[in-house]
Amino acid sequence: MSYGTAGSTLNDELNRLANGGTYPAISLYLDKAGAAQKWATAKGKTLGNTTDVVGVLNIIANITVASSLLDLAGVCNYIAGTVNLEPAAALREVAN
Repeated sequence: MSYGTAGSTLNDELNRLANGGTYPAISLYLDKAGAAQKWATAKGKTLGNTTDVVGVLNIIANITVASSLLDLAGVCNYIAGTVNLEPAAALREVAN
């Protein structure tokens, strides 16, 4: 079951997830890093000094060992339980 909208961008999906699973008004959109950070905070994750999208998504995925960190597509697919999808497509499969 897809929770996002077909054709949505990575920024759309990160904002949806940061907003509890629904798309916020476009005027309330955060940039990708800000949305990822807001989503992580809502999930009770401690970010420390990590502010970049990929780093924050790895924290959301509970991947914190440097040798195990995933790239953007890898971590989005990991979070979504999917394989070989583009990052936005993978996150469309995540409820919240």
